[in-house]
Amino acid sequence: MKENGLSRKIYLELDPPSEEDQASCQRRILRALEDQGIRAKLSLTVLKALYPLCDRADWKVTVSLAYDGERWIAAAIEEGDTSAEHYGLAVDLGSTSVVMQLIDCNTGRIVAQESVYNRQIAFGEDILTRIFYSKDDAGHLEEIRQATVDTFTELMKKLQQVTGVDTEKCISMVVAGNTTMIHFLIGLDAFCVFSSPYAVRADEPGFYTGKELGIPVPGFVFCYPGKANYLGGDIISGMVATGIHKKEEISLFFDVGTNGELVVGNQCFLLCGAGAAGPALEGGVVKTGMRAAAGAVESVKLTDGEFELGVIGDTAPAGICGSGIVDLLSELFIHGWVDLRGRLQPEASGKIEWRGKEEEYAVCYAPGLWFFQSDINEFLRTKAAAYTMMEYIMSEAGMGLGDVSDFYMAGAFGTHVRKESAVNIGMYPDVELSRIHSAGNSSLDGARMLLLDRGILMELDHILELMSYVQFGAVEDFVQKMVAASALPHTDMERYPSVAARLRDGQKEKAGERGKRTWRI
Repeated sequence: MKENGLSRKIYLELDPPSEEDQASCQRRILRALEDQGIRAKLSLTVLKALYPLCDRADWKVTVSLAYDGERWIAAAIEEGDTSAEHYGLAVDLGSTSVVMQLIDCNTGRIVAQESVYNRQIAFGEDILTRIFYSKDDAGHLEEIRQATVDTFTELMKKLQQVTGVDTEKCISMVVAGNTTMIHFLIGLDAFCVFSSPYAVRADEPGFYTGKELGIPVPGFVFCYPGKANYLGGDIISGMVATGIHKKEEISLFFDVGTNGELVVGNQCFLLCGAGAAGPALEGGVVKTGMRAAAGAVESVKLTDGEFELGVIGDTAPAGICGSGIVDLLSELFIHGWVDLRGRLQPEASGKIEWRGKEEEYAVCYAPGLWFFQSDINEFLRTKAAAYTMMEYIMSEAGMGLGDVSDFYMAGAFGTHVRKESAVNIGMYPDVELSRIHSAGNSSLDGARMLLLDRGILMELDHILELMSYVQFGAVEDFVQKMVAASALPHTDMERYPSVAARLRDGQKEKAGERGKRTWRI
């Protein structure tokens, strides 16, 4: 790891100046580095630190080197041998949450990971609100940029508290985020992401010094490049993490969230697209929905007419998050409490009641918590959009789902959702479950991989060249295709033979069965 990453720490034992050897401090360090095969430039920060540090250290020093995409820059210098304390930072810059990992660059080990809400939320829960807030207003744009930086420094402090490592001595940082998030981080007006002709300000931002961005790292911050306005560096990072661009077999990558980003292809081509999926996937529009935090129902099982709930944290249910919603809807459907159209069937269970205040049917899945017909309707629109994106991009590639060897479901939603449940409701295709893989936080994984292997920089241009972009919003019959996918699991049941079999075997509940409601902590 020492040799391949974006940073290095080199311990040097230098000869002190003498009348026989009057070389400068600068020359002595550069000469010692060259003896190890390293050509570098000393930053002004290091030059200013040479005296009296070298004298005080008896000319035994450790130089921190940061790669800027073309050469090594000496970004910091310390007394003695500190080469064992070599750390870096990898960041997934999300619009809602930001996740940061502290990495031991000598071993590649993840020392710690922390996440916090993005402080940009103060300027709007959704990205569009933030974009309009900062449009053509340099002051507002700087507020959002500073909020982003403050989020980073908050995470660095949390990591330092947990590990005792001085995170401000981490030499380099790699950031993966969507196009808007990267624009905000480096202080660019992001209205171009949203408005025609969708020519963004910058799609390959590259390396910046920590000082330029106001991020307290001595070396460089690298921002992953993007492909298009709605397909950013987080997806390119996901390509690196999954290695789809190196495989002979066809793979499909789907990052599911409020927006959905899709890539299908292999080492010869990558067809990609992006479009709105909907906040229902994150519990955002469900009346009792919540983010995946303490008290959130994350899994649901319906047994003998009773709900068994998996709840995050040592607490009673307080709401339901995306993975729980998928499980709940799947269980309701398989047991006949919801029909093919997604309509609640009150005759199927006494837990389904007419709610006068809301004027709609709802099912009580936990004490005081209800899942409403309008929640189901919204979720069906979301899952239909997700499936239609998948179906359309496959047709554009001239192939069917049977041609895909592996399906990679990325993001927080793809990490926690139960695969069988997603198939039951038609969000995932009906293929062997072994072909569906949770890619986890592939954005963060790709950031860490690049931090540890600068050779990946050479792959990025290749990935971008392989990519052809489809804008789902410009597809004429996209809405019509969504209608067909809005049924459970689909209007064409021949596409879902395993679900048809489960429906035949699984509808054994007795209508109106009552009993104690339980939940699993």
